[in-house]
Amino acid sequence: MRAFVPTRSHGHVTIRPIRLRDARELEALLLSNREWLERWEATSPGARGRWDVRAGIRSLLDQAADRTALPFVIECDGAMAGQLTVSGMAYGALSSAALGYWVGRAFAGRALAPTATALATDYCLHELGLHRMEICIRPENERSLRVVQKLGFRYEGLRRRYIHIDGDWRDHFCFAVVREEVPLGVLGRWTDGRADASAAAIPEHDRQSAGLPFRGGGWQR
Repeated sequence: MRAFVPTRSHGHVTIRPIRLRDARELEALLLSNREWLERWEATSPGARGRWDVRAGIRSLLDQAADRTALPFVIECDGAMAGQLTVSGMAYGALSSAALGYWVGRAFAGRALAPTATALATDYCLHELGLHRMEICIRPENERSLRVVQKLGFRYEGLRRRYIHIDGDWRDHFCFAVVREEVPLGVLGRWTDGRADASAAAIPEHDRQSAGLPFRGGGWQR
């Protein structure tokens, strides 16, 4: 697992492999950010009781050993700031993966999410040889939508009741990038100012289908 899940850094942001000994610090970070994170957290239908961070890390490490996931801790200047996981890794003809992340409230606004996302995506596309990275985001999650806009991920469509989040099945907007679109990497394209935010534009009919207010001269968010 250690060789498969790398450590990558850019500026004050580092992504590194998650470890079992991170459980206590990670749990403390999650508990201190309940109000900030709970609305966006994946849940299991019918599950009850308190989540088990240590068991969750073990599951991620098992997936990493099977080469189907890349579980990272996000650090800001050496401090634990959040988590990023590349999951559903498929090889061969599909050669794709999906990416999700969270960052503690105290670290918001410091470009941790886009930097970590770019670092992980570049590793998958240009070092592991995957072809496609996907990010699915709840329509209401404006902060995460800004991440894909900054990085120039391309909007691909609305997925109805796609992932169980905060106790119910939620709609998600889907965004993706393929290797040919970023020959010099997602990070390089963004830091050089070449990322096209309009690629992530969401058609008005999908916004309305997801229950967002009309923007074209009518309702405003």
